[in-house]
Order: sequence, then structure tokens, then C-alpha cells
Amino acid sequence: MVIVLKDNTPSQKVNELISSLEKKNVTANLVKGVHSTIIGLIGDTVHIDTEAILANDCVEKVQRVQEPYKNANRKFHPDDTVLDICGRKLGGNKLQVIAGPCSVESERQLLETAIACKKAGATMLRGGAFKPRTSPYSFQGLRKEGIELLLKAKKETGLPIVTEIMSLAHLYMFSDVDVIQVGARNMQNFELLKALGRCDKPILLKRGLSSTLEELLMSAEYIMSEGNTKVMLCERGIRTFEPMTRNTLDVSAVPLLKHKSHLPVVVDPSHATGIVKLVEPMSLAAVAAGCDALEIEVHCDPENALSDGSQQLTPDAFSKVMNKIKALAGFVGRPVDDGE
Repeated sequence: MVIVLKDNTPSQKVNELISSLEKKNVTANLVKGVHSTIIGLIGDTVHIDTEAILANDCVEKVQRVQEPYKNANRKFHPDDTVLDICGRKLGGNKLQVIAGPCSVESERQLLETAIACKKAGATMLRGGAFKPRTSPYSFQGLRKEGIELLLKAKKETGLPIVTEIMSLAHLYMFSDVDVIQVGARNMQNFELLKALGRCDKPILLKRGLSSTLEELLMSAEYIMSEGNTKVMLCERGIRTFEPMTRNTLDVSAVPLLKHKSHLPVVVDPSHATGIVKLVEPMSLAAVAAGCDALEIEVHCDPENALSDGSQQLTPDAFSKVMNKIKALAGFVGRPVDDGE
């Protein structure tokens, strides 16, 4: 960390600042230049609050030399993290495909969709038991009953289940869930992230609607700093000025996150655009960019879906998309996991 001091700062104030900094277990080196004076900090500066330093009236600016996230940083963990989810390796040399309906609506709807997804080659089952919606009058999910139906679908198909948590108060309901998803709206719900950091479950962390990649990595750091290293990062589209799609899929986020972090990267092409015809090309783009998993929405009757019907594939359409995903994934050297 580098601290640039204001011109003509009295020596006494400089010494007081250095003294307070060295109490934080770092070494402070004072460098006096022709035009400016700086303090260079050597050591672990993760716990040093840059805003608190800037509050000192002798400080002009503060700049971090290294990223503030340590646990999620590839510099400190050069090998890729591989998560074991009921025998499925996510982050390894095979591609995982998480598929299922946006929301769990009924036993028939979920089981029919889950069976079709598995037949097409999906390796995990997604489904929203709790649904965050913009309107309070929209369908909010079946809640606990939805989780029970997901567990029934797991028993029927053998697919590990992925579902989203909305509140810390609901955590007790997720004891049998294989992967807990944190949605875009909760990416910076820090109390929830810290609580998930104290549980021994894989966490699928979605990027916020207008969040930077560093903010996503810092949210992962919240989870990992509490002891849970089973984190995967999900690019699900960000809000931009473009109105023709629901969001803009940031495909460049995949290789950037893989460069910056050792954590597996998932791409959700369904939420990324909100348009069913774009799910296939965006899925293929994500595979080509090097993602570790896709999360695709599939519904047995999307025209009558209770949420996001416009972005959900029919089982037949999903099967055709899966054939193309398998072909491309094999070509780039990361075949879809076949369970063997």
C-alpha cells in the first residue's frame, strides 16, 4: 500500500501517522521525493481501512499495490480450486451443466423437467424455492415446500440440487441442499455471506446487477474469510445502457476471473439476456471463454411458467442446445461430465 502525503505536512504529523500504521503489524517506509512524500507499507494490509487513512488531514491519496482479497486471489493459491459436489467435480477438467426451472411450481412440473434435463445430459438440478421478484405481487416461490420437492427430484434423478437462499433466517431449511446459491441482489448481503462462510456447503455466488469483478471477489472473500473455501463465482449479466436484453452478459468476466482467482467460474446465460433465443449462443460463448459450469433455465411448459417464462428453454430445445454444448466442450478439451 502506498500513501501519498500532502505538501508541507509537518514532520510531527508524519511521525504520528507512521506510528499508528506500524501498530497494525506492517512496516512503514518514508520516501521523500522532489515533488511529493510517500509512505510505503510492507506486510499484510488487508485489514487496514483506506478510508480511515484518508480521513487524516495530511494524506492526499491511498493506493493499494495488491488486491484486497487474499483467500480468493490466484497469487496466493495458484492451483485451480476443484469442488466435489456429490461426486461431481466442478472446476476440474470437465464441464458441469446445472439445469432446471426458474422456480419450483409443483411436483409434476419439477419432476418432469428434472427427468428431461438429466436425459439431455444435465449434471445438476437448479430450481428456485425462494424467488426474489421486482414486484411484491409476483410469485415468490413455494419456500420450504419447494426445497422438499427439490429433494424429491434429487432422489428420483440422482442429480445434486442447487437453490437460492434469500435470508439468513432460512438457513436451517438448507441442511440437505447440495449447493446454496446467493443471488445477485444478495451479493453484498455481508451478514448472510459471513453466515454461509461458517457452513460446510458449496456456495454459488452470483455477480450483482451493477457490481464490478473486484466487488464480486470481495464478496467471495467475505465467505472464505469465515472458513468456507467452497465458493464458485457466477457471471449472470450486468445492467448496462442496452435495453434490447434484460442484462448484458460480460463474457470477458470468465477469463478475467480465471486469471485473478482460483475459484471455479459459472455462467448463467438465461438471466444474462432474458431472451430464450440467446441462451444457446451465449452458452457456447461461455464454454469457449473457459467457464467451469453453465446454469441454464429449463421448464416443461415455459408459456405458463409462474416466473421468467421468456428465458426458459423447453426440454426439447434444451436437448438440442446440450448437443452443441457437448460438441464444443469436447473440442476445447473440457467435455461435459458424464458421471464416469
